[in-house]
Amino acid sequence: MSATWYECKVKYRKLDQTSGIQKMKTEPFLVDAISYTEAEARITEEISAYLTDSDEIKITNIKVANYAEIHPFENSDRWFKSRVSLIAFDEESGKERKTNLYLLVQANNVKEAFDNTMETMKDTMGDFTIPAISESPIMDVFPYFSGEEDELERIKNFTALKDSVSINVSMDENLEMADVLAVESK
Repeated sequence: MSATWYECKVKYRKLDQTSGIQKMKTEPFLVDAISYTEAEARITEEISAYLTDSDEIKITNIKVANYAEIHPFENSDRWFKSRVSLIAFDEESGKERKTNLYLLVQANNVKEAFDNTMETMKDTMGDFTIPAISESPIMDVFPYFSGEEDELERIKNFTALKDSVSINVSMDENLEMADVLAVESK
């Protein structure tokens, strides 16, 4: 199941680094969610963790983002939107066909964004080009965590329960003979 990313514009008070004064800012963030309602709840929860109790946020817009994939890279502080054109040959018409998809790649500059895009596309079987890379206004990305830690605990419990039950691997001669007779009668 692929992720659905929602771009959420959030208005909140943020400390201006240059002047040291708190100013109202509207900034876009990206969250992985299954609906607009969940996106609103998740962005509220994520942004509230960075604010004091007295600070308020206002979500001014939520829309589905058109990113095919999101690729974070360590030691990078900005997000870049890479347009990748997949090239396919249409045998019926005899023409080359391009399909665009957009990747959100984390990098420090455009050159690094290009290198990171090439890194993510290195296992692609078909031909592709990268016609455009631009800096995205996205401030941060909040992926959905499915609670894998909890799933690991349930897997351990299941395995322990399964191992505690003995398995009978002996054959039942009567059932085997019934299977053989059923196949022969067809």
